[in-house]
Amino acid sequence: MNNNDAPYNSAINSTIGIQAEAVHDSAVYVIHPDASPQEKYRMGVRLLEGGIPSRAREMIADAIGHGYDGAEVCFHWVLAILSARTYHDLSTEEIQGLHYASGRVRTYAEDEWKEALRVTFELLAVLSTASGETGPVLKQLHDLPLRQHDAILRHLDLMLTGGLKDDLWAETRERARAERFGNDRGRRVWAYFEPAPIGARAVPPRPSTAAAAKAALPVRAVLFVVSSVLWALALIADPAKAIVELLVALGAGLTAARFGVRWWGQEPRLELTAVTRVSHTRGAASAEDGFTNRVRHSFDHYFTVRTPYGLTPDAWLAHTAQVRSSLAAEIADLYRESRISVDRVTWLIRYLAGDARNRHNNGTLFDHHRQDPTPVRTKALTVVALAVLGIAALSAFGTAVSGAASPQPLWAFLAVLGTTWSGHTAASLWLKVRREEHRVARETQKYREQLTARQIAHQRWQSLLDATRPSELEMETWLTCDKTSFVDEALRYHRLTWRDLITHTILVAPAPSYKRGRVRGGPWRYSHYVFRLFLFTQDGIREISSEFNFSDATRKNEQRSNYRFDALSSVQVTENVDVGYDLELVLTNGPARKIRVKDADAHQLAPDENSQEISEISLSAAGSTHTFRLLEGIAADGKGWIERHSPNNLTPFQIAG
Repeated sequence: MNNNDAPYNSAINSTIGIQAEAVHDSAVYVIHPDASPQEKYRMGVRLLEGGIPSRAREMIADAIGHGYDGAEVCFHWVLAILSARTYHDLSTEEIQGLHYASGRVRTYAEDEWKEALRVTFELLAVLSTASGETGPVLKQLHDLPLRQHDAILRHLDLMLTGGLKDDLWAETRERARAERFGNDRGRRVWAYFEPAPIGARAVPPRPSTAAAAKAALPVRAVLFVVSSVLWALALIADPAKAIVELLVALGAGLTAARFGVRWWGQEPRLELTAVTRVSHTRGAASAEDGFTNRVRHSFDHYFTVRTPYGLTPDAWLAHTAQVRSSLAAEIADLYRESRISVDRVTWLIRYLAGDARNRHNNGTLFDHHRQDPTPVRTKALTVVALAVLGIAALSAFGTAVSGAASPQPLWAFLAVLGTTWSGHTAASLWLKVRREEHRVARETQKYREQLTARQIAHQRWQSLLDATRPSELEMETWLTCDKTSFVDEALRYHRLTWRDLITHTILVAPAPSYKRGRVRGGPWRYSHYVFRLFLFTQDGIREISSEFNFSDATRKNEQRSNYRFDALSSVQVTENVDVGYDLELVLTNGPARKIRVKDADAHQLAPDENSQEISEISLSAAGSTHTFRLLEGIAADGKGWIERHSPNNLTPFQIAG
């Protein structure tokens, strides 16, 4: 189900296509506008841990601006400023803010957070001094509690360079190796990209069509009673016999009606009942729309997967062709107006496929109404009652004819005809009303049973997703470990150390045919990524790209390019609201290379989300903002741009106290 209109990615010779999208309605990144400074700070920490430093800076700065301060708050603010950034990404105001914060370290009470803050600034001081001694600060870093130690290494990753990064790299690499497949990653990642299942629905009972019959029934009943009385009065020649015949006819008629409605009141068992009912609600053209076709394909797939023992998938599909058509028409009709993707109703299709297999195993696959056969006793009583009613009617008619010599033969004859006509009409109307009542009751019971069973299946699936779906922190941790492993392999392949690098950057983008998901207010995360690493050395640029399967961290289609600084002649970033972001690299000795950075996401936003804000969050989390600025600077000024923005040009941080 790839998107045929997807753009072409020349860098990896493949087409980007979205398979599924999931936006989880989580409050992890949602905060009330009137939240307290403390709540905003805590939200900022969650954003920082989730790989969204741009918003974390705003939240923590807002908390500080409203008087919520301390060593812990300042520590996380500094990490948010420096996370996923290098010196050339810092604004003048941010550098001034860091210097101001370094001067306030002495004012905080002594605790582990103050020590972590002090170590952070001492690391920056060492980096800004070409001949800085790293031994003492590394000792202080190692002595920190694990939480603060790991946070510094993670968020200062791009800041740490040269010999200091070499000294810390083995530790960073080992931590990534230990956490990369932690928390049962391989068995849980899939749940993050599963869309929220839409609620259970079932075909409701059809409205009763017996309103007109109900309205006419009292009139016919009154006519029947009046005709019966006139009949008895008219037959004065033998009134006792007439009354007996009338009572017998009434008794037989009531008996026939009581037991006959149980027999005749049931609808015929049709194997395509659901199809017939659904097809009346939609036109023929709509039955073949895209949503319906996807539903049919999904039913075919899950019926193939859920095949009863002893049948091949092909034989099962042939055996259930009518059942699948019926169910597909039902589901398409129930959910089409919701404008949802078929992925949100897949749980129901999967459940119905399993239910069909179970009903096949117990012999009720084609028993749509689950009606019990009419008992023989009921049929026998109905036939006998009708026979008695017929004999009574013939006897009454004979009495009326034989009474022609009586004073009122015409009245007697008319009374018999009136009683016969009104009785037949009243019985027909009553039978129709009772049949509709039985049908509505039966369909209501079926509706409730189906809806309850589907609601249970929906809740079971939702509970599984909730229990399995990884948190934002877990997803970000795994992604960070993947990037660390990728960088380590690239350094090993090119036989480089951190001392050989001026700087580096890694761009994370969607790979072909991916699934993607996010929580409200968070960045898009993908089931398949393309990692693109740029290593900047004194001699030029080395670019390594590879596709990553996020579920099992396997990779393929690796490509490597090497070029001088002056070979990068142009860098262009193209933004299209309806398509996404593209990065175009133009080299002097090769064709332009267009790299898809991010797909459009405006159609997947919640009402309270801003498309521009979500786009910036996703770009920042993917490292795009930093990469764009770095490549654009080099394309404009060459190697000199990096040298002017090296750590050596940063004013050293002075920490008092």
